[in-house]
Amino acid sequence: MKKKLPKEAYGGVHGKKYVPYITDKSNKGANLSVIIIGIVLSAIFAASTAYSGMKSGLTVAAGIPGAIIGSMLIGVFARSKGILGKNITQGMSSGGESIASGMIYVLPAIILIGNHITFVEGLVVGVGGVLFGIGCLSLVYDYLIVEEHGKLMYPESMAISETLVASEGGGDAIKFMGIGFGISGIINLLTGSFLNIINNTISYVGSKFYKWKFSTEVNPLLLGIGFIVGLEVSLTMFAGSILANFGIAPLIGYFTDFADKNIHSWNDASILLHQIDVNSISGSYVKYIGAGMMLCGGIIGALKLIPTIIVSIKETVKAKSSNDSNSEKSSGEIIILLIGVVVAFVAAFIISQSIKMTIIATIVSLILSLLFVIVSGRLTGTIGTSNLPVSGMTIASLVILTLVFVVMGWTTNADNKSLLLFAAFMVVAISVAGGYSQSQKVTYIIGGSRKEMLSAFALSSIVGVVVVTGTIMVLSSQLAVTGSEAQFALPQANLMATLTSGIMSGDLPWPMILVGIVIALFLFLLNLPIMTIAIGFYLPISTTSIILVGALIRVLVEKMSKDEQDREVKVSNGISLSSGLVAGGSIIGLLGIILQVSGIITPRTPVGFASSNTMAIILLIILVILTTLPIIFSKHKSNS
Repeated sequence: MKKKLPKEAYGGVHGKKYVPYITDKSNKGANLSVIIIGIVLSAIFAASTAYSGMKSGLTVAAGIPGAIIGSMLIGVFARSKGILGKNITQGMSSGGESIASGMIYVLPAIILIGNHITFVEGLVVGVGGVLFGIGCLSLVYDYLIVEEHGKLMYPESMAISETLVASEGGGDAIKFMGIGFGISGIINLLTGSFLNIINNTISYVGSKFYKWKFSTEVNPLLLGIGFIVGLEVSLTMFAGSILANFGIAPLIGYFTDFADKNIHSWNDASILLHQIDVNSISGSYVKYIGAGMMLCGGIIGALKLIPTIIVSIKETVKAKSSNDSNSEKSSGEIIILLIGVVVAFVAAFIISQSIKMTIIATIVSLILSLLFVIVSGRLTGTIGTSNLPVSGMTIASLVILTLVFVVMGWTTNADNKSLLLFAAFMVVAISVAGGYSQSQKVTYIIGGSRKEMLSAFALSSIVGVVVVTGTIMVLSSQLAVTGSEAQFALPQANLMATLTSGIMSGDLPWPMILVGIVIALFLFLLNLPIMTIAIGFYLPISTTSIILVGALIRVLVEKMSKDEQDREVKVSNGISLSSGLVAGGSIIGLLGIILQVSGIITPRTPVGFASSNTMAIILLIILVILTTLPIIFSKHKSNS
């Protein structure tokens, strides 16, 4: 048994010529035990992600934790299924978590506008979004997974693949994964993800005439992703953050200083515009420019993929019953897509009770979902699902759909509820597409069955819909509490509620959206990567800066290698170590959030030196040294 992924897993060959880790196509990964384990994991990750996400606004991708926990359970209850069974469980874990990472952005917003939801409403929009998202992503499977092999790196998919392979073999891969896991686990244990004993955020803010902000979160998970995606993507994302934090925000801050002393921020009456700080500028204005960039970039990116979609549909239509398993799978996926469309129309009538709204709103929602599902699948190949800007794409979709509602005169509170339920369909489709794309890439790399993953992922996602909808309904009375008494922060849901109410009432900073669109068109005309820059623009600079640090470590490792073979060995070991960083950060971070929000542990507030920037800088230096040295001093073993 090989102990490491083939180097071609990271590129160097055309996708059609790639030989996966497991070459025996007769082996299957699923049986009753595997499916039961997957269902349990999907339910656990869906519930924990929904609860912790609404409580803190944070979610943690479940692919790697699912791979590790699933590997242990498969080893006990379904050992004969080996790595293919473990792959099924990681995919099902992602399915449940993907649902929560989408639905919690929108469904609680219905409660915040003073309305309520029923279980049936949550179920039908969720299931419709699942089926449509999976079906649409399948149309461009060959393009994203096969044709772009080695070009789209799928960093988290590769980390999951390395995790699965390490669980089978051993040697250098599991050793370096263990080192990374230990580094990430210890740092996350000491910081805000768990005990919060020491500060892990370096932050500098300019508050006078030039309002800027620079920060770096010393997060091993993000550093590991930076090493995996490399310098080009990381630097491009960081460029977007530089533009937002050192270009746009100071410009807005300069003009707000001249505002009348009685004028307040458009979305917060407690903030006077002439006193607005850089954080409020970012949350109230800059993020909407980023949403406009992603709106424009998403549409342009989707339009570019239209020829690919047409080719995929033609190939599917031509597919006939034969021994060609790919034709078989494509036919199954197109059926899922069609069922998703039917469920979408049924769901639309249930939530609107209007034929006119059903037809118009469903058609718009399906078109927007199609565009952003494709974008979501491609972005997953660039940055993974952990940093997928689902909320940004949802904002862009919601803005367009809200405008349709306003034009049609649907502006009552009941109409707003219907609007948010349509948005729930879209956000589920977008979020699920990312998780599904990531899981299918792992299946492709490992050598599992595309059809098995399709069935398992769809099942786990539907389980996730049931669990998340139920969780939100159980907590609905607590979610309705706002202000200082609120137990749940609901940052994304508050934004969605503000957005829809603002557009329907006409109180929304449209110039910010339009500025974002213009910037995106400017980038398009210069042939620059719009979405990657827009992601960096939208994400906190604390995230993109630490990702860049990871990429710079990879550059250092490559420069210090003796020759090509040495470079390949060191980069491979670095990717394994980075996979461990991502795994440790995911598991400890998820566990910490769950323990915090459930009250089992109470994190302290760092005091004195432990709370300073100097402490965070020392922690960053320690992280860089602990990460870099094992990779630089690693050596090639001919028998590994």
